[in-house]
Amino acid sequence: MTREAAAYRGRFAPSPTGPLHAGSLLAAVASYLDARAHGGQWLVRIEDIDPPREIPGAAESILRTLESFSLYWDENVLFQSTRLSAYEEALAALSATGLVFECTCSRRDIAETNAARGRPGSRIYPGTCREGVVHRRRRSSVRMRVGTGVVLFSDRLQGTVSQDLETRVGDFILRRRDGLFAYQLAVVVDDAWQGITEVVRGVDLLDSTARQIRLQHALGLETPGYMHFPVIVSAGGEKLSKQTGAAPIDARQRNLTAWNMLQLLGQSPPPELKGDAPEALWDWAIAHWCPQHLAGRRQLTES
Repeated sequence: MTREAAAYRGRFAPSPTGPLHAGSLLAAVASYLDARAHGGQWLVRIEDIDPPREIPGAAESILRTLESFSLYWDENVLFQSTRLSAYEEALAALSATGLVFECTCSRRDIAETNAARGRPGSRIYPGTCREGVVHRRRRSSVRMRVGTGVVLFSDRLQGTVSQDLETRVGDFILRRRDGLFAYQLAVVVDDAWQGITEVVRGVDLLDSTARQIRLQHALGLETPGYMHFPVIVSAGGEKLSKQTGAAPIDARQRNLTAWNMLQLLGQSPPPELKGDAPEALWDWAIAHWCPQHLAGRRQLTES
């Protein structure tokens, strides 16, 4: 089925590493509005495949916050921790075609090799273990052979994007040395399994898209459409994230917060709606949704 013929299916896929902050709520709102404006479905997926980073109770907190903002999802929430066998099957399929290899390099190894080759500071994988692991007594990760050639795609806000994976990224990890599956593999497998036709997310993930498209092609999966919207940054230019101490969303201020989300997304609701409940604001935004106001932008300054 072609994307044009398929019904719109979008998703919001947070990691349970803490409560929602303004940046992650913006991602939820943007993906929700785009799905509803296209008469489509909106799914929620909890990306809980990195236990060392996860906070107990965070997944439930995220879901309750979405509900408090009247961001209601279709279908049951998918927890990636229930999908490990699917990632294993995808990895086996790639292995059968020779597209993956084991690697025992640490970040320090990669940095030292790049420095010795005249690329100090580079974190691009230099291909050390492509023909066989170097440090045989270490635990190994599994990497994807990126091959040669540029990945080219069209983004609804960022325009035409191209990336040469070999020179910009190098062979990337699909399963880590600790045995945990990497985001790049899991997101591709689950987007396909859930029939996602449009991926709407922050521009901070734009750099990951070429890797995901390369994986989709290797696995024989459909490539969804992409729209990467600007991320919120502090006055100092720092992206809002849990790592930078972004404050959790206060649901008691949800009316004002919902209004601010629409302002950040370049929408201009009528002044008389200010102070209304999120559901009323979303109804207006769905009817008037025009994300092109953000075309080409990478950052939004936190108010």
